[in-house]
Amino acid sequence: MATIYEVSKLAGVSLATVSRVLNNNTPVKEETRLKVLAAMEELGYQPNSVAQSLASNRSNSIGILVPELNGPFFGTLLSDIENSFRQAGKHVIIAAGHSDEKLEKESISFLQSRNCDALILHVEAVTDEYLVELMEKKVKFVLINRFVPQLYDRCITLNNQHGGYLATRHMLEHGHQNIGYISGPIWKHDAEQRYKGHLRALTEFGITHSEQLFYEGDYHEESGALGTKALLQKASEITAIVCANDEMAAGALTAARELGRSLPDGLSIIGFDNVNFSHYTFPKLTTINYPMGEMGKMAAQLILKRVYQQNNSSIQTVFEPHLIERDSVSRP
Repeated sequence: MATIYEVSKLAGVSLATVSRVLNNNTPVKEETRLKVLAAMEELGYQPNSVAQSLASNRSNSIGILVPELNGPFFGTLLSDIENSFRQAGKHVIIAAGHSDEKLEKESISFLQSRNCDALILHVEAVTDEYLVELMEKKVKFVLINRFVPQLYDRCITLNNQHGGYLATRHMLEHGHQNIGYISGPIWKHDAEQRYKGHLRALTEFGITHSEQLFYEGDYHEESGALGTKALLQKASEITAIVCANDEMAAGALTAARELGRSLPDGLSIIGFDNVNFSHYTFPKLTTINYPMGEMGKMAAQLILKRVYQQNNSSIQTVFEPHLIERDSVSRP
């Protein structure tokens, strides 16, 4: 097996230069870098990742914590984060917190135990105080879809309230007045903010909010179906339902058909997220675009810039949602 000394000799450079190329943490002339890479290929040299980690005090790995590993939303997010790091020569370690405070803390401890250079956290149950304590302990991390004032410069967020407002305003502009709302778990910040946006749109159009038109779901498809049936049973005059995510909207579409409602003429439905299946539903789902992939890439770019000094581009911390108009909304 070839050694770093043989690479150094064949490339005609110092051991330190070979180390800089391997660790990619100090600028090296492109001509020199190519010489080292050519020597490595000719000799079949395989870097020892453990030795690299000890030498550079870096593992070149990033921990990612999300609530779930299944479903279209987090699949897109994880894929785009992993791709960004892979292009930069880094690797990811993934864990799930299941929106449970104990599990989220255990997962963060696990990722730290794997010597991750930094963490990307999509957490919902741990407190702001806990996250501030992590910062004070010098843990390098970025938050996605959560804003903590003391951590403002490491938060990548979506304007969820504006997204909720856009969804309901779209229904109101189509002439709907009896609008049901299926929320995510209201204790979650994004669900709360989307619902606030819904209420703001109702107020703007002079519509009085009724508790009969509200159902708290759990962001999963089944709760969208159950919520639709519950809302229509309580208030059959409903002509539109706003769902706080696309999975629940898919469940709402199914339940509406089972109840004999024509779509969208008999019942209009809108979702939130614009996940990959939303343009394959029948009818195609009108929704609010959540640029989760772009936000994931931005979180990766922030870490590459601050931890690895590999990125000099500007960082966007707040993203705005926008309406994707398809076929599931019509006039009542």
